[in-house]
Amino acid sequence: MAKKLASDMTLVAITVTLLGLGLVMVWSASSALALEGHGNAYYFLVRQVLWTSLGLAVMVAALRMDYRKLRHPLVVYGAIVGTTLLLILVLFMRPVNDVHRWIRLGSLSFQPAEMAKLALILFLAYHLERRGDRVNEFLPSLFPALLLLGWFGFLIFIQPDLGSAATLVLTSCLLLFLAGVRLRSFAALALLGLPLLYQAVMVAAYRRDRIEAFLNPWSDARGAGYQIIQSLIAVGTGGVTGVGLMEGRQKLFYLPYPYSDFIYAVVGEELGLLGAAAVVAAFVLFLWRGLRAAWKAPDAFGLYLAAGLTLSIVLQAFINMSVVLGLLPTKGIPLPFISAGGSSLVFTLLGVGLVLNVSQHAD
Repeated sequence: MAKKLASDMTLVAITVTLLGLGLVMVWSASSALALEGHGNAYYFLVRQVLWTSLGLAVMVAALRMDYRKLRHPLVVYGAIVGTTLLLILVLFMRPVNDVHRWIRLGSLSFQPAEMAKLALILFLAYHLERRGDRVNEFLPSLFPALLLLGWFGFLIFIQPDLGSAATLVLTSCLLLFLAGVRLRSFAALALLGLPLLYQAVMVAAYRRDRIEAFLNPWSDARGAGYQIIQSLIAVGTGGVTGVGLMEGRQKLFYLPYPYSDFIYAVVGEELGLLGAAAVVAAFVLFLWRGLRAAWKAPDAFGLYLAAGLTLSIVLQAFINMSVVLGLLPTKGIPLPFISAGGSSLVFTLLGVGLVLNVSQHAD
C-alpha cells in the first residue's frame, strides 16, 4: 500500500503565522510613508499581499512535486548555468541606489542573488550525496564545491552586495560541516578568506564607515551611525509590552526603511520585548522543525537540501535581527517572511515548500 504523504503541519503553522505578522507589520510600518510618497496608504500592503499570494502558490507547487526529481544532473547544472547568466546580466542593468542587484521586468523586479542561494544549496545537496564518505577528499569533493561557492560569491560581491555574499558563504560552510568536512579544512579556508574580507571592507569607504558606526554609532550620529541609533531608540522605546500596534513613532520618517530592513525595530517598538522575543522563538522553532525534516529524510540528498534551505532562512533572519539590535554592522538584509519584498519572499517560500516536500517523505 502506498505511503500517505503528510507535511509537517507545525512548520506550515510557523510559516503562516510569520507571514500574517509580516502583513500586519508592513501595514503598520509603511502606511504613513506610502501616503506621503505614493498618495496611497495601502501601497506597500497591497504589493506585499500580492507577493505573499504568489509565494504561497510557489510553495504549494514545490510541496506537490517529488523533491527527488531535483537531483537530476540536467536540473542541477541547468540551475547553475541559469543563475550564472542572471548574475552576469544584472551587472549590466540600470543601477538602483548605485548598485546592480535587481533585474526589472516592467513593474516587477527580482534579485538573482536569491536564486543563487537555492542553486548553490541544490548543487551541494547533489554533490555531497554523490561523494558520500569521501567528502574530505580535496579535488573530487571540496574543490568543486568551493569553486562554485567562490564564483557565486564573487558575482554577488561585485554588484556590490557583501552581505548576501557573506550569507551565502556562511550557509554553505554550515552545510559542509554537517556533511562531515573536517574543521582543519575550515581553518585553512578562514586563513585564505579573512584577508580577502578585510580587503573587501577597507577598499570601500562606506563599508569602513559602517564598521566604525557599529563600534561607536554616536561618533557620527547624523551620518553612518544614524540608522542603528534610530533602530535602538525604537527597540528601547517599546519596553516589555510595546507602545501598541500602529502607535510607533520611529517609523514616522526617523527609522530608515521601517517596512523592510528595519521592520524588526518596529516590532520591538510596537509589540515590545514580548513580541520581539516571540519572533525569535518562531525562528528557533522553524530551525528545529526544518532540521528535524532533514534528519528524517530518506536519503542524503533530501537531508542536505532541507538542512541547507532551513539554515539559509534562519541565518538570514538572525543576521537581520542582530543588525537591528546593533550586534552586527548595518547591512540591507530583509527579515524572512516579515519584511516587505518581492523576490526574497517568493524564493523563501519556495525553499519552505521544498523543506515541507522532504518532510512528507520522512522515515
